[in-house]
Amino acid sequence: MRLMLAALLFVAACGGKESKKNETPPPDPEPVVVDAARAQVEPKQETPNPPLPPQSDLPSPDGYDFTPVAKALLVVGACGDGPIPDGFSEALIETHCEAVKKTQADYVKGWLDIARPFITERVPKDLPKKVVYPFAGGDLSTALTVYPDADEITTLSLEPAGDPRTLEALNAAPAKVGKAKPAGKSGVAKPAASASLAKALGTVRYELDFLYRVNFSNTMNMIDAMRGGALPTQLIFGLSALKVHGYEVVSLNYFKLDHEGVIAYLTEEDVKKAPPVGAGRADIRNRIFANAELRFRKPGGRIQIYRHLQVNLDDLHLKKDPRVLRHLEAKGPIAGMTKAASYLLSWEGFKVMRDYMIGHVVWMISDATGIGPKWGKPAGFEYETYGQFTGPHIGAGNQISKNWEEEFKSQPKREVPFRFGYYDKKGANHLVIMRKKTS
Repeated sequence: MRLMLAALLFVAACGGKESKKNETPPPDPEPVVVDAARAQVEPKQETPNPPLPPQSDLPSPDGYDFTPVAKALLVVGACGDGPIPDGFSEALIETHCEAVKKTQADYVKGWLDIARPFITERVPKDLPKKVVYPFAGGDLSTALTVYPDADEITTLSLEPAGDPRTLEALNAAPAKVGKAKPAGKSGVAKPAASASLAKALGTVRYELDFLYRVNFSNTMNMIDAMRGGALPTQLIFGLSALKVHGYEVVSLNYFKLDHEGVIAYLTEEDVKKAPPVGAGRADIRNRIFANAELRFRKPGGRIQIYRHLQVNLDDLHLKKDPRVLRHLEAKGPIAGMTKAASYLLSWEGFKVMRDYMIGHVVWMISDATGIGPKWGKPAGFEYETYGQFTGPHIGAGNQISKNWEEEFKSQPKREVPFRFGYYDKKGANHLVIMRKKTS
């Protein structure tokens, strides 16, 4: 029995996402294997977080600056606007981006253009500007859909942001035999496509397509694509979200948390001490570059901040190393969200994270993997349900199923015209808004 529970916990806790057998993946791209190397109501009247200062007054991070790499990854991996960086195969990037741009366009038309107005109508305008999204995987895009004006978005999952140095290293790897281009009119030979980079970009295409079409990530895929990824796949997912939502990259830095949970940016010395890209296992290097901070903005707009932290959110890990919890608690009142989180917030082994959310969130959107009514209502929250929930489509939600079923049955039928995370056992969409009751 313990072995069965341990196996279930491992699969479910991997970023809070889904297992292969519960979802038909998209068709295999080439290649797919990773190189090893409305009503609005007023929220509880709490003192809101102060807004970020104007961009001219927002101090720049004092760590090693990876911004040039971020801008290159935006073009090469996430297919944002801009010229292909020097030294990269135009044919490779154009082929990759033809597929990625189609995936992004389909996502905008098939989900974002439907979900965004629906959600915008229901999100109160005076929520805290700091957002926390546990079990997020690589899903910055949904956070930007719900909270486009957030000052700060923090996602947490088992997946690392990933080693950004790999882009240059993979591009310098041996080229595909026979793929070099002859010199053109300029007399300069075009760079040949790196086989290693082509392989890694194939993984990015596959996983991004899965996330955008299915609306959640596949647990076992993320183990390969993000923790052991040859490219910083989680970071590229974030860059793709910025591109899709019309933001531009301002800066990229990596960081650690000190004993009190305060951000300490990786320095040049830290980066020099990291194993070279060609040495050691990718998952070890990716753990060094686990936490990333992307600053971004709308063209001409104010700077906003996205931070991703790699962390195991079960009680055992949060109690053993409370730095992440201290970091989160320092944010004060927050807006929250989660989806496709394997129902972990209803497990007793994740009580610390559940209690943190209950104690700090003012308003939260989720599927049935959010905070169950059995905990939210005694803490002063009320619920508004959309769609249908007749039970979970995976066994991890069985223990909280009755609580959610009763809540959905007790409320008026409200439609939701898009998927938000998981569907129920009958394949129906559902969505939950949890908010503090007004006094």
